[in-house]
Amino acid sequence: MISIISFCVIALCTVQIFGATSAQWRQRSIYQVLTDRYARTDNDHSAKCNTTERSYCGGTYRGLINNLDYIKDMGFTAVWISPITHNPEERLFWGEPYHGYWQDDLYRLNNRFGSEGDLKDLSAELHRRGMYLMVDIVVNHFVTSERANATNFSKIHPFNDKSFFHPYCEITDYDNQDMIERCWVGDANVPLVDVNTEDPRVISTFNEWIPSLVSNYSIDGLRIDTAKHVQKSFWPAFTKAAGVFASGEVLSNNFEYTCDYQNYLDSVINYPIYYPLINAFSATNGSISALVKMHQNLQTGCKDATLLLTMGGNHDTPRIAATIPSLQLRKNALAYTLLSDGIPVLYQGDEQSFAGPTSDPDNREALWTSGFDKSAPLYQMIRKLNKVRSWVGRDDTNYWIPKTTIFWSDPHAMAFRRGSGESQMVAILTNNGGNSTMRQVEVERSGFAAGTILMDIIACEKVTVGKDGVLRVAMGDGNPKVLFPVDHLGCGSAESNTGNRSTQAAKKE
Repeated sequence: MISIISFCVIALCTVQIFGATSAQWRQRSIYQVLTDRYARTDNDHSAKCNTTERSYCGGTYRGLINNLDYIKDMGFTAVWISPITHNPEERLFWGEPYHGYWQDDLYRLNNRFGSEGDLKDLSAELHRRGMYLMVDIVVNHFVTSERANATNFSKIHPFNDKSFFHPYCEITDYDNQDMIERCWVGDANVPLVDVNTEDPRVISTFNEWIPSLVSNYSIDGLRIDTAKHVQKSFWPAFTKAAGVFASGEVLSNNFEYTCDYQNYLDSVINYPIYYPLINAFSATNGSISALVKMHQNLQTGCKDATLLLTMGGNHDTPRIAATIPSLQLRKNALAYTLLSDGIPVLYQGDEQSFAGPTSDPDNREALWTSGFDKSAPLYQMIRKLNKVRSWVGRDDTNYWIPKTTIFWSDPHAMAFRRGSGESQMVAILTNNGGNSTMRQVEVERSGFAAGTILMDIIACEKVTVGKDGVLRVAMGDGNPKVLFPVDHLGCGSAESNTGNRSTQAAKKE
């Protein structure tokens, strides 16, 4: 057992478990790194990075290695990095390919991020810390330096002939699935040449390439860019060949459309919850009820909502600090992403309250300008919630698989539980904001016995459960409350398992 005070300062146990299955990824939390914008090899925190120039700023794998403990100490157990394949050396109409999504060669690395040895060292350093490596990959498209009407296919490797690609067409109707899958993303200035993933030659090449990539760099999981722009039938054989967890980008607010992709992939990015989440906490009049409804829709509509990647933003969306300016409201939104259904993802810089006002390119600031400040308020809160999420999951084997239950809500607050019985965790979120009066909420059917003493993990304050399991909690400060029984605060004697890790286990960007 550990003391309450020790728990509240996050002196929690850690355990190393290597693996790459969906069940093991369910227990992880992911920190998304834009490789060029995370850390430089020279560790120069004063190096300038003007996002509007859309140019390389000098972030590298070696810089990431040197600053991995910033991520680990925040409690994250996996790192998602930018695509690693080669991009054109020259500047294109929309800038340099610092983001990594404009690949032109599957078999070469983007040397602006570092060498093959650097990437292998990054993988090894992550695994030494008990963390996973997720690599972003692109199947849907390639790029050349020419405009759409003058594409030089010979520059693309290994698909160096136009017969490997769909004929050029623009996507003019995003309700037309055939157009989504066959036409080109990007635009006429930087066309992203659409791969014909029905071609047996293409299928064979990708299915031979991906296990080699996974094995060479000991990759634990994949984030698949523009997954909805590829025929669904392509994905099962591809992900089987990869042998590791794969989550696809399906940019849609329609939960039925999005959930269907989980019949072909392990997971998808949870865009359907992203939009009502931002709406619920963007202002004090946000709709909690819409968030609750979408939460429930995903639980019934998706094959497994606990495997969706849940986020408050990424490199393609406005910063969460721009969409939710209030720090108190932002804390509530982030608490939802970290503790509710799914695998949490935090985009680098959100913990430092970076506030790029729009999406690409303003939301792609260099993290090193923050000095990797571990005292930032959100860094500290995220650290607490990540640690308690990991620890409670080890304490309660029933924590991960059952879906989160929202058991109470009103127009300005909601309460949900994870876990079982007296070892469950309860979170109460509000959009009242930090300037509200000392509003007390009464939450019925908490699942705790009367008299149970709970600890608010964020504020380190005790709450005693009332008659009939009613929780009376003051929410006037506008902060989320994360409650766990005091009697269950302890690390126990969890064993480490450091063996048997399987190595199989464009403008749009």
